Amino acid sequence: MGTVKAILGILVIAACVYSGFEIAPILMANYSFTDDLRQISVMGGVNPHLTDQDLIEAVVKKAREHELPLAPEQVTVQRIGTPGAPAVYLTADYTVPVSLPGYSFTMHFNPSSGNKGF
Repeated sequence: MGTVKAILGILVIAACVYSGFEIAPILMANYSFTDDLRQISVMGGVNPHLTDQDLIEAVVKKAREHELPLAPEQVTVQRIGTPGAPAVYLTADYTVPVSLPGYSFTMHFNPSSGNKGF
């Protein structure tokens, strides 16, 4: 009975470690992508010549670099602030499928970043 519990315990630990190795890269990519959104937002607030389409293309390019499934229609650009202190607010909405042995699910992410201007 003790060896069965030990084997089951080891299997549970191994399953948790394996799941962690599958999920952690997705979470880290989202974290890095959120940081990139902040940088693009600042760039959009500083450079008023960038159009909304330019910002969307920059966001989608960064998502591809992180291997995140993001289409241009999943990105929202809002320009807020006054003419003297322009600001850009970016949001993205996407899901990433995760496939584990015997169980599959999707992780939903909605990162956003705002530039409050100077």
